[in-house]
Amino acid sequence: MMKPPIAKRIPHPHELHGDVREDDYYWLKEKENPEVIEYLEAENRYYDEVMKPLEQQTEEIYQAMVDRVPETEVDVPVQRGPYFYYSRQDKDKQYPVYARKQAAMRSQLDSTDEEITLDLNELAAGSDYLSVTAQRLTEDQKLLAYLENRDGTDRYTVFVKNLETGELLADRIPDVFIYGSLEWDRSGNYLFYTTVDEQQRPSKLWRHELGSTGDDKLLYEETDDTFSLYISKTLSKRFITVYSGSKTTSEIRLIDADEPLAEPNLVDRRREGIEYDVEDADGDLLIMTNENAQNFQLLRAPIDNPDSRENVVPYDEHKFLQAVYPFKDVLLVAGREHGLTQLWSVKDGELAPLTWDEPIYTVGILGGQSRDANEILLSYESFLTPETTYAIDPESLEKTVIQVAPVSGSYDPSKFVQKQLFATAEDGEKIPVLLVHQKDALADGPAPTLLYAYGSYGSNSDPHFSPYRLPALEIGLVFAVAQVRGGSEMGRNWYENGKMQHKRNTFTDFIAAADYLLNEGISTRDQLAARGGSAGGLLAGAVANMAGDRFKVIVPEVPFVDVVTTMLDTSIPLTTLEWDEWGDPREPDSYFYMKSYSPYDNVEAKDYPHLYITTGLNDPRVGYFEPAKWVARLRDLKTDSNTLVMKTNMGAGHFGESGRLNQLKESAALYSFMFDKIGAKDSVKSS
Repeated sequence: MMKPPIAKRIPHPHELHGDVREDDYYWLKEKENPEVIEYLEAENRYYDEVMKPLEQQTEEIYQAMVDRVPETEVDVPVQRGPYFYYSRQDKDKQYPVYARKQAAMRSQLDSTDEEITLDLNELAAGSDYLSVTAQRLTEDQKLLAYLENRDGTDRYTVFVKNLETGELLADRIPDVFIYGSLEWDRSGNYLFYTTVDEQQRPSKLWRHELGSTGDDKLLYEETDDTFSLYISKTLSKRFITVYSGSKTTSEIRLIDADEPLAEPNLVDRRREGIEYDVEDADGDLLIMTNENAQNFQLLRAPIDNPDSRENVVPYDEHKFLQAVYPFKDVLLVAGREHGLTQLWSVKDGELAPLTWDEPIYTVGILGGQSRDANEILLSYESFLTPETTYAIDPESLEKTVIQVAPVSGSYDPSKFVQKQLFATAEDGEKIPVLLVHQKDALADGPAPTLLYAYGSYGSNSDPHFSPYRLPALEIGLVFAVAQVRGGSEMGRNWYENGKMQHKRNTFTDFIAAADYLLNEGISTRDQLAARGGSAGGLLAGAVANMAGDRFKVIVPEVPFVDVVTTMLDTSIPLTTLEWDEWGDPREPDSYFYMKSYSPYDNVEAKDYPHLYITTGLNDPRVGYFEPAKWVARLRDLKTDSNTLVMKTNMGAGHFGESGRLNQLKESAALYSFMFDKIGAKDSVKSS
């Protein structure tokens, strides 16, 4: 076995607030330095050497995952005017194909010819990487604008396709943000879009006249570098909302889609700590806001007088409201209660819940639907139930199953169990832990277990079905999700108590979840693995320092591990946007608090578990140099003989490989490494 690479050390002390932080691997930030690339490639060669003995197991896992891919997957068609739109993907293809059929009703679709609107496999030909995000149709559905990227960054290019001729128009718009950045006016003559600045922050709103070669019109610039700029359309398509927001404050302007040359109109000026969003219905604005309501309340106001507000439903602190959908015949509200996603209809001024049979689940409203839809499509799934699309009648709310996502191979949900348990945190808070496993996985005692969490930005870790998880469950793996503070699973307070000066709760909650699994006999320290990505990679890294002895292996993916240095460097993409999440280390209290948990700053001369770390050279969100520096310091200081590998994707960014089969190969390698360490060594057989 070759020896792991050792990065050279160049003293680079950081001095601030009377404190000195040694950073001998700071030079790894120099992306254009050939020595940096050579070091990353040396780590990749070492990774390949470590993984060689696992090649057969990796291939078996990959094939077992591929066997779970249906021959063809077709999304439920969603009606927009005379067309039903959907995507489909064949088993042997890396990317989906987007298509439509012209029909008056769903029952006619089987006898209607398909029209391909965008084939990502054709677009990807000759490229190692392709990402297509937003796709926006003109009102007459003749033109399709879409965002395309080929290097893994957040800088995308707008293309416009004529769906009648299949030709691309000459219009090209570069440097558009990855999402929330592209909308048409009603006429189809103007495109509105947001571009990113040097730090890849979406900050400018522009109007482009189709076919024009002159300068586009700058409509609004967000000059506060802690705010980002996004655009979207209301459900009625009447307004384009221009959303400017930080992690704590928002401000919205409206553009009338019928008056594209008019200036955006302000709904409510920004006030620190006040967040809101808007929809329109029957000449009024529906405003969802946290003003005087931590878990958000729903108000109604005239469009021409948004300050004159009244409650649509009474505020209930136990219901966390997140979105409103004003369909023509029913008003639906999405949110959370009891740690789970919920949907309510508004009846007689009250919220009436839609009910479901399983104890844990995830439910939501499909995007892209028309306000006037005569059926409203809902997506429902759990750890055991594949994604199921329901159509509900807008008046009776009666549910009808439209489609259940196919699962290739044998699958009997009755052979598995899912449950919601609660671990006790060090401050007494009850932390939800979701479990799924085979019914007999624990029959002979503790089992190999993977514990996952994210825990930042208020993002939630909800139960989702994955056919690619089945091969792992079938050999006895227990899969657990800790809904730690920093997410919003238990309401807005759950998020507030896992950020800024409360960030350590995220890590100690995860440790409490691990201790619960150990104390309850679900797993042992030799069988327990941890996994987290991006901000969840920070969690994994912090836990490796704080409680690495609980785990046999930890998998930090694209991990944010050099917190203080990154949050002090405003030249790095997204840094200023993050101060409301982590704190501003230019302030002493924030500096020392962040330093107390930053994984890179807290590496010690002690034993660490096996570590499998990933990164991407073109990652604009978590620079490759963060995990590279962390790995270099770990190699220097750790006292154990456990395996430490870092895989750098030299041609991609934050989200790893593009293409489904490539992504499955990455997952198979990760699982193979993890299984080898926690004793899940039974051969994974194809289904």
